[in-house]
Order: sequence, then structure tokens, then C-alpha cells
Amino acid sequence: MFLFQHIEFSTSAHELRDLPPPQGVEIAFAGRSNAGKSSAINALSRRNRLAFVSKTPGRTQLINFFSFGTGRFLVDLPGYGFAKVPGEIRDHWQRVLSGYLQTRESLRGMALVMDARHPLTPLDRQMLDWFLPTGKPVHILLTKADKLSRQEASQTLRSVRTALAQSYPNCTVQLFSSLKRDGLEEAEQVIGSWLGAGNGEEAQG
Repeated sequence: MFLFQHIEFSTSAHELRDLPPPQGVEIAFAGRSNAGKSSAINALSRRNRLAFVSKTPGRTQLINFFSFGTGRFLVDLPGYGFAKVPGEIRDHWQRVLSGYLQTRESLRGMALVMDARHPLTPLDRQMLDWFLPTGKPVHILLTKADKLSRQEASQTLRSVRTALAQSYPNCTVQLFSSLKRDGLEEAEQVIGSWLGAGNGEEAQG
């Protein structure tokens, strides 16, 4: 059974004080605006519109919690890096995102979504710098891999792995395509292992 098969919306938060009590375990999904984060969540949940896919980058302004089993939550973080968002909103979300990633007790790991054509941007590295001091794992999904040739995708994966080994050793990375449904099982296996569900027995929720 798929890890996120029985996922459903739970609650939203605009400020850190609005977050639900840190009970159970949480997996955060983060990524630049328009990197394909919502599409990746929809693909992993086998739903079309679980996470809203906006044509306007920067539209998602809330931390959205989705339950996928007793005490288990997928946390969809606001996209970052959209230049046309007003400065005060950018400052607000920088504070909220950094606070959540650095201090959330129930956060088990982060799935960081990057466009395979533009990986490891300065803002992606900022997210890693915020999160990795916690000692918790990061798994990077290089989305939209179907837009690259097989050779280009392989080269991108190798170069990102090399960069991570030098600066961010607590990260793993894979190619991912929401459109082609490529990489779903690998992502589920990694995230499931964070939950103690690597063997699939506890992944049913």
C-alpha cells in the first residue's frame, strides 16, 4: 500500500503560534515557487488536487498539514523565492519557515523539491543551512526530470550529489517526474524509512 494513500487535509497555520501541538511525526515538503512541489505531493498521494497547483508562483501562503495515519503528518510549506511577492511577505515567511524548520520538535525530516533544470539555487542552499544543523535528514527531489534528456538528467544527478557530499552530507537526492510518475517508489522508501516504515509494514496508515 502507498505511504500516503489515506492522506487527508488536517489544518493550516499562518504564524508559528498557529501550529498544532507537536505531537506525532511530521515530514516537511519545501521548495522554490514553481519548482513542482505541489505536483510532487499530488503524485505521491496519487491525488490530482490534494495540494493546490497554482499557475501563480508564491500563491500558497500557509503551512498546510495533511494527516496520513495516526500521528503522521505531511507538512506543505509555502514556496519561497518568488520575486514579485512584497518584501514584508517575504520577510514574514523567512521568519516562519526558519523558525519551523529549526525548532519544530515533531519534524522528522524534510523533502526539498528542486527543479532539475535549476538545482541548488542560493535560496535552496539557505533552506539547507537552516535545517541541517538540526541533524535531521533531507531528501531532495529533482523534479521535472522528464524535461531533460536521459544524459542531462544523469549528469545533473551526479553534479548535485557531488555538491551535497562537499557541503551537505546529511542529504540524499533522486530524480523525480510528477508527469511520468518516475521516482515515486524511491521517494516513498526514503521517507518511509524516516517513519520506521521502510519495510512497508507500517506504511499503510
